[in-house]
Amino acid sequence: METAINIEFEKEWAKMLAGEKYDAAHPGFMERLQKVRVKLWEFNSLSPDRVEERDRIIRGLLGSCGERLHINQPFRCDFGCNIHVGDNFFANFNLTVLDEAKVTIGRNCFIGPNVSIYTACHPLEAEERNTIVEWAEPVTIGDNVWIGGSATILPGVTIGDNAVIGAGSVVTRDVDASCAVGGNPARLLKRI
Repeated sequence: METAINIEFEKEWAKMLAGEKYDAAHPGFMERLQKVRVKLWEFNSLSPDRVEERDRIIRGLLGSCGERLHINQPFRCDFGCNIHVGDNFFANFNLTVLDEAKVTIGRNCFIGPNVSIYTACHPLEAEERNTIVEWAEPVTIGDNVWIGGSATILPGVTIGDNAVIGAGSVVTRDVDASCAVGGNPARLLKRI
């Protein structure tokens, strides 16, 4: 029989995934985050030549992934289970994904070092922010996308197929398919 705290947590988890405001300080979130941190520590601490173990851990952490998955250490995320990547995915060192909402990444995507993908949102007003209430907005990245090093993808962004995100860019709004963007905030550089 489920305890009241577990039932309440499942309600907060459902609100988080639905993009509604939720209580991010609920103990259930802290417990789940702690379990993920342990798995990440294990993954990030493994010798790079222990490829099969690394692959087993990362595949067990992510919500779903295709064939030919490679994520360089270190990798960081909040829950992992909300991250879905397609075939032939490569991420360089220091990928950070705050996956309070679903993060979907298509096939043949390449991510440079020090890239951050965020879904968590916080109130602008300090009084409400201090209650630890937040919400999350999903990020969707299409097929054949290249994200340059140190780029940041903000909550709610959709990046179309075949797009290129320039190094150091801060992507604050959707990027059309077959476009190269760059800068802070990222702007259209050219259609490709």
